[in-house]
Order: sequence, then structure tokens, then C-alpha cells
Amino acid sequence: MTFGIIFQIIGSLALLIYGMKIMSEALQKMAGSQLRHILGAMTTNRFTGMLTGMFVTCSVQSSSATTVMTVSFVNAGLLTLAQAISVIMGANIGTTLTAWIMSLGYNVDLTLAVYPSFFIGILLIYTRRFRYVGDFLFGIAFLFFSLVLLSGAGKALDLAHNADAIAFFSSFDTNSHFSIIIFLAIGTLITCIVQSSAAVMAITILLCSTGVLPIHLGIALVMGENIGTTATANLAALGANSQARRAALAHLVFNVFGVVWVLCVFFPFVDFVCSLVGYNPADTSLTDAQRAAILPIVLSMFHTCFNVCNTFVLIWFIPQIEKVVCWLIKPGTKEEEEDFRLRYIGGNNIMKTPELSLLEAQKEIQSYAERTQRMFGFVRELLTITDGAAFAKLYSRIEKYESISDNMEIEIAKYLDGVSDAHLSDDSKAKIRAMMREITEIESIGDSCYNIARTINRKMDGKEDFTEKQYEHINQMMLLTDNALTEMNTLMLGRKDNYDANRSFNLENEINNYRNQLRSQNINDVNSHEYTYAMGTLYMDIINECEKLGDFVVNVVEARKGIRKN
Repeated sequence: MTFGIIFQIIGSLALLIYGMKIMSEALQKMAGSQLRHILGAMTTNRFTGMLTGMFVTCSVQSSSATTVMTVSFVNAGLLTLAQAISVIMGANIGTTLTAWIMSLGYNVDLTLAVYPSFFIGILLIYTRRFRYVGDFLFGIAFLFFSLVLLSGAGKALDLAHNADAIAFFSSFDTNSHFSIIIFLAIGTLITCIVQSSAAVMAITILLCSTGVLPIHLGIALVMGENIGTTATANLAALGANSQARRAALAHLVFNVFGVVWVLCVFFPFVDFVCSLVGYNPADTSLTDAQRAAILPIVLSMFHTCFNVCNTFVLIWFIPQIEKVVCWLIKPGTKEEEEDFRLRYIGGNNIMKTPELSLLEAQKEIQSYAERTQRMFGFVRELLTITDGAAFAKLYSRIEKYESISDNMEIEIAKYLDGVSDAHLSDDSKAKIRAMMREITEIESIGDSCYNIARTINRKMDGKEDFTEKQYEHINQMMLLTDNALTEMNTLMLGRKDNYDANRSFNLENEINNYRNQLRSQNINDVNSHEYTYAMGTLYMDIINECEKLGDFVVNVVEARKGIRKN
């Protein structure tokens, strides 16, 4: 019988975690790009940042989702570290709403609301317009149903009259800081393992409401949950840049500092919280029903007071927290930045929504486009070098960039392919198709850069050189091509609605006309014996490759602007 109840508790916790996941994802999908705009626009100072974090976390019902989103925005350069710290502080306050929802689930019989939610949810899921609302109803129905099951399992387990359970928890001295620290560590460890502070909070409420777990030890578990929940963001930041890792570490520093100062005034602070809800921890005359009603509220009130007080204390010290995390995590070296590593996307997709994933992919493509223009700059420089050793060094660098370009195309395409497996809106599907086209054309730009470099290398290996007039024409063509790349990157870095694509189209026409002019002139110059046919061929190879590169640039612009090919 006991094993059956234990499996019911385990299954209920799994249902709770799944319900929280569905509900959070549905809320994020309904909010869509609005969350990004809110985070970007409402973090002008530490207080608006804190309120933004609180608002977003209340909206998506997951502090981990908000924190991971914030870390990703720091990684993408959309938020500064100081802004991210204020948002994370607000997220800690916002997450207290989840505890209050669970307290409601333990105090009110929600069975009558659960089954209609399931029925309405399944009907809406199969509609195109309201499918995310259906997902949300399913998620919240799972959440409340799991709480009903947990409450029933707790009553069936009857821990309040279980001598072994009572003896085990009674062996801990609730007046000892050592016992408090032990349960704090247990709460931290369990939360790190299950990656859900809501599940651990549910267990804590279950144990306290039965009367077997003293309230002081239950509160210690809640404090441990606050530390353990930071593991999600730190795992998500493992493959990110140094600023994102600092933002995740700031979340840990914030919660650890809060736990330390609360431990110093633990018993007076707990007495203060209990007085707010009219509960006396020393009162042993409460009935089982009274205890089951009041203790979930005590835990939720402590969770709220802890996070509100901690934020009120530390919000004045955001610059100092920023300095601490910057000191603990050093920036990457210049050599590391030049090695192949995707800057904004990686294999860790903890709690990311398609909207956030597409945003990160777009930032990565922007970085990819900038890298190809830097590669073209090396090619222009290669043309001017006469020293053999310096030429070989720069040529080797261009070869490395060409290899990086190939790898970036493959990795970004794999990432987008993974995102496309999720349930996406038509708009998101169109974005993915456009991004796939963008990376294909950008990789072709990298190939053209390498082809020009190889042509220059063949010229370097030969005994002849270009004439002064040929150098002048090549430099003019490369300048036009570089201008086209600059226009492309201007579009990639800005808002596409504000960019006039005619600027790129006009440059392409200018490149094409100049190529045609040089091609005709090259025939005349070879016939006039101004240079050999071989040098004329190398010369036109560079000119033609620049013209092809210009075509690839226009293709990227068309893909970004959503212009279909004829």
C-alpha cells in the first residue's frame, strides 16, 4: 500500500513539472516577440528592470524561463550585464506567485475546475487561432490536478501518525543552525537534480501540511530551492560568451547572499513571517485540518518575504555585484574569439522558445555576415603584400576563415533544423526559410573571397605582375564590392523595415556595368600587348569573382527583406 502511495506522489510530481512546462511554454508562445520588446524597452534603470523581470516571470510562470531568456539576451548583446541583474532580481519576486498558486491548490478543492479545463483545452488545441490558449489550459489543469493528487496521497500516507517518519524528523534540532543548513543543502541538491523549484516546493508543502516536517526545516528547504533553481541558467550559459556566464553567476551570487544574511537572523525572521499570517510555531494545539490550511500559506509568505527583502537590499548594489562576477569570470582572449565557436547559439536549449531561438539564430547570422566582410578585407590586403612570409601568413588566415565559414553554415543550418521541429507559426516558418537562404548565400560569399585569394596566390607564384592600371581597376572593383558588403551588414544589424533595398540593387548594377566595361577593355589591352593573355585571365578572374560576390550579397538582401527570386 505504501509503495503505491509513493509512486502516486512521484507520478504527481512528474505531472506537476510537465504541467508547469506546458503552461510556461504556452504563455511564452502567446506573448511571442512581445517578451523580447518588453525586456529590451523596459530595462532603462535598475527599478524598471526589476519590475520587468517580475512582470515577465508572473506572465510565463517560470523564473527559470525568464532567467534563461535574460542570459540569452545578454549573450546576444540585447541587454547589458547590469540590466540583466536587475531583471533576474525581479524574476525572483515574480516566481513567488507560483508558490501562492500551489498554496491555493492545497487549500481549495480544484477538481471541479480541472476536468472542464481539460475538455476546453483539448477543443482549443485543435483550433488554429486558440491552440496556445488550449496548451495553457492543459498545463494549468495538469498543475492543479497534480496538486489534488499530491494532497490526496499525503493524506493517504498519513505521515502525521507514522512513528518512523516522526522519529526521523524529530532527530533534527529545529533550534540549531546546523539542522537548518543541512535541510538548506538538501533543498539545493534536490532542486539541482529535478530542475524544478516548483516540484520541491510541492514536496515541502506536502511534508509540512501533514505535520511531520517542522516549519523551520521546511523553510530551510525553501531557501535551498532558491539556490538550486540558479542551476538552470548556469547550465544554459555554459556554451555562451563571458557576459552571459556572468549574468547566470549573478543569479547565484544574489540568491546565495540572500540565504547568508537570512541565516544570520533566521529565527527572528521566521517569527516575523509567521506573525504576518497569524501563525505561532510553538502552538501544538492545531488540528490536522488547521495545520494543512495554514502551513502552505506560511511557506509561500516566507518565499515572498525572502525574495522581496533580498531584492530591496541588493538592488542598491548592482554595480558591486557586476564587479564581483566580472572578477570571477574573465573575458575570453582575442585568440579564442578568432577560433571557430558560435557566439549566440549552442547545443543547450533549456527552456528556449522558438521565438528566442530564432532571435539567437539571427544574431549568429549577423556575426556570420560580419565575419565574411572581415575575410574580404583580408583579401584586399593580400593584394597589396609583396613580402613572401607576410603573404603566406595572411593567405593561411584566409584559408582558416573559409573553413570557419563552411562550419558556421553547417552549424547554423543544424540549429535551424532543430528549431523547425517545434510547433511553429507560419511567420516563424517563413523566417527559418529566409535564414536558410541567407546562410547559403553568405557561405557563397566566403567561397568567392577564397577564390579571389587563390587567384592572387597564383599570380604571386608566377613571374609576372599586374600593371598599375590593372591594380587600379581591381581596387576600384573591390571597393564597390566592399561597399555592397557594408550595405548588407547595415541591413543585417538594423531593422529590415527601415532599410531601402534599392541601395544594394544600385550597387549591384554599378558592379555589373563596371565588370562589363573592364571585360571589353581587357580584350583590347591584351590585343594591344599591354600585358599577356595569362595575366589578363587572372585579372578577369578576380573581376568576375567580385561580380559574383556582389550577386550573392543581393541574394542575402532579398532573403532578409523577404523578396522572392524571379
